[in-house]
Amino acid sequence: MRTVIEGAAVATVDAAGTEYTDGHVVVNGGLIESVGPGPAPDDLPADRRVDGRGCLATPGFVNTHHHLYQWATRGLAQQSDLFDWLVRLYPVWAGIDEETTRAAATAGLVRLARTGCTTAADHHYVFPRDAGDLLGATVHAAAEVGIRLHAVRGSMDRGTSTGGLPPDSLVEDTADALEGTGEAISRWHDPSPASFVRVAVGPCSPFSVSADLMTGAAELARAAGVRMHTHLAETLEEEKQCLSEFGCTPVQYAERLGWTGSDVWLAHGVHLSDGAIRTLGESRTGIAHCPSSNARLGAGIARVADMLAAGVPVGLGADGAASNEDGGLGGELRQAMYLARLRDGAASFDARRALWLATMGGAACLGRQRELGSLEPGKLADVALWRLTGVEHAGIADPVAALVFGSLPPLALLLAGGNAVIEDDESCLVTEADVARDLKTTSVKLARKAGMLR
Repeated sequence: MRTVIEGAAVATVDAAGTEYTDGHVVVNGGLIESVGPGPAPDDLPADRRVDGRGCLATPGFVNTHHHLYQWATRGLAQQSDLFDWLVRLYPVWAGIDEETTRAAATAGLVRLARTGCTTAADHHYVFPRDAGDLLGATVHAAAEVGIRLHAVRGSMDRGTSTGGLPPDSLVEDTADALEGTGEAISRWHDPSPASFVRVAVGPCSPFSVSADLMTGAAELARAAGVRMHTHLAETLEEEKQCLSEFGCTPVQYAERLGWTGSDVWLAHGVHLSDGAIRTLGESRTGIAHCPSSNARLGAGIARVADMLAAGVPVGLGADGAASNEDGGLGGELRQAMYLARLRDGAASFDARRALWLATMGGAACLGRQRELGSLEPGKLADVALWRLTGVEHAGIADPVAALVFGSLPPLALLLAGGNAVIEDDESCLVTEADVARDLKTTSVKLARKAGMLR
């Protein structure tokens, strides 16, 4: 099917930063066929022509870090920092099951799609015993909503009895965690260029995972040719623990265990020294920057401008909705820009750099920069068409500034692989009222199971 979008402003986010004030995007067979100024040729056959006047076309956004199951536990531990937040929520998460995970993942993916996201990396690391097929529930939810999923098969094997944060009842045996990860790769990973499901290996973090699991997971990932993801350097407390327990910083610990390289991206990277940033840049290790979650938990402001200057691939992440109740990705562009300016001054970060983080930066973190992240012929047809005709954006002459500085615009159209996912700001494939009802039901059920409601 060929879809022609014309009359729109176009921000391609290609290497040259090409933009058109009045341009067109042609999509055919799941790929971008052409992008250029003015209208598409009149004689070009089209199954659908979309009037893009008053709109901005951008690449679909790439979310590099999320915990979709957490949509069932929003609004809790409101005043907590990271470690206290985790300790409070682990007992609640111990009650999740396949039904909870599917309802939460569907709601989270709908929210992501409605904020321009066409590819989402989900880090699922909580696997209570007898909870059912949790990863499969997330994969099915992504297919239902219609966007691409990078399913990060997480794991924890270090409970409180061995110095970790999670309760022993919530961690896996090291061998079982590695076996489960291998099974997930065999079952779900599709390495093809147009893939809608890929699997990555993701031990949770240094304070919930043993060194044996970290090294074993790295060996498994590299043998299978999949990417690697974990949390690192999110808080000062983590750095103190690493120095005390391992005699090194978090980045030094990751490097020691084989967790740096162009096949690795790390969540957060808030507290990094000049040397750590240099290590990440030289090894091309990516960072998933999660500004709203970091602010919600009081973790700090990542050195994004410094990381980019050092050659570190940096993308944006919404993070789990239990530490970012909004749960969308579109708002993270403005949040990232504002926090960078708070740290380094108003001239340090602009709207186009924020857009790059959400598109090409995210694609680079996931190893898909050849397929995703920009509007260029031959790339996958993941396209967001933002409507800028409302009072919220009227009078802002620069459409990219309207997108990033202004409130998030409604979506006229969101395509993933050329297929409509969102149209006129509503989901095309699921009924949002049903999704909201299911999420509320499962959230109440989970809270009751945890003894938080009678």
